[in-house]
Amino acid sequence: MPLPDDEHTGARIAHHRKRAGLTQRGLTQKVPYSYSLLTQVESGHKPASPDLVAAVAKALCIDVTALTGQPYVTELQKDRLAALVRPIREALDLYDLGADPAITPRPTPQLVAAAQALCQQVRATKLHDAALDLPGTMAEITTAAYRTPSSELWAALSSTYRTAHDLAVKLGYYDLSTVALDRMDWAASRASDPLLSAVRQYMRALVYFREGEYTIGQRLVASGQGLLEQSPQSRERHAVAGQLHLGASIIAARAHDEDAVKNHLTEARSYADRTGEATDVHWLSFGPTNVTVHAVSAHVEMRHYGEALQEAAKVRIPQDWAVSRAAHFYVDQARAQMEAGRSEAALKSIVTARKLAPQQTRYHAGARETIRGLIHLSRRTPDSLDHLAAWVGL
Repeated sequence: MPLPDDEHTGARIAHHRKRAGLTQRGLTQKVPYSYSLLTQVESGHKPASPDLVAAVAKALCIDVTALTGQPYVTELQKDRLAALVRPIREALDLYDLGADPAITPRPTPQLVAAAQALCQQVRATKLHDAALDLPGTMAEITTAAYRTPSSELWAALSSTYRTAHDLAVKLGYYDLSTVALDRMDWAASRASDPLLSAVRQYMRALVYFREGEYTIGQRLVASGQGLLEQSPQSRERHAVAGQLHLGASIIAARAHDEDAVKNHLTEARSYADRTGEATDVHWLSFGPTNVTVHAVSAHVEMRHYGEALQEAAKVRIPQDWAVSRAAHFYVDQARAQMEAGRSEAALKSIVTARKLAPQQTRYHAGARETIRGLIHLSRRTPDSLDHLAAWVGL
């Protein structure tokens, strides 16, 4: 059965539902959503929320990307990003071949700085630059780590694998992101850094969160907290512990466990009070601002849009905050505004996200669904919304 011409997420849900031999009522018996909502989503009259997509993917035993249409290859080709994915995939695959005799690596301080620069590029959403530089830097640090092993070099290599994961997620290559996390664990174990290993468990939890596997995600967060016991008390440990609680709050929100959400956010705030804005710790952007931003996300996941907007009104983005994180906040805010009937405000939030992080916003499934929802809500589509719709390929 070919895919429908109108390839929005709802149409893909209908396509895969029919392939599974299910009626709309049959599918709604397998997911915690109403028949009315499903019919509106499949017809394109309501956007497909991330929680609905995850639930449907799980019920149909398919990947979320089969429903979202990621990666968005046409747009990636226009941005000259598609051709950069294969070298990253190859660099991840060559991790166990030892030192490359054709490479003469730079001194360790320069390699560590190069790994940090890649992290900075991703958080500044310079995705093309990061994707272009990553394979060569990864190969160079791999060779250096094999020739003169040190915790510093293995940690730097683990950082490049994390960058590969971040790029893969932002561009919609979730299969590649999973490979990158496996490599991150491989290098982190050689660096003997429990904080790195805990961050990796946090990122793994988010992978399962996207796929609707909330119990596994919660177990991974708990595993990350356990790994922190191997690290001495420090500001860095507190920041990672707090970030794990933030991840757990979003997973709990998707599972509609409001008590757990409150508990995790309370714990995260207690850590944030001790660390302050800890944007320098493992590129987590942890701190009081991130706690409030996660409270917004949690309310959105629980479909408490009024509460989400109340929390959003409290957010004041620090000047040194990662652009990628700020843009994600505006996408969440836009979804809450759209669902609350504030279409004009939602459009402004999406435009802000685009100005901050154009490539990231273009490939963000939530941003695309929000734009689609705004189109259907608008009796007269504003020129700026028309332009955004064309820009993301809708």
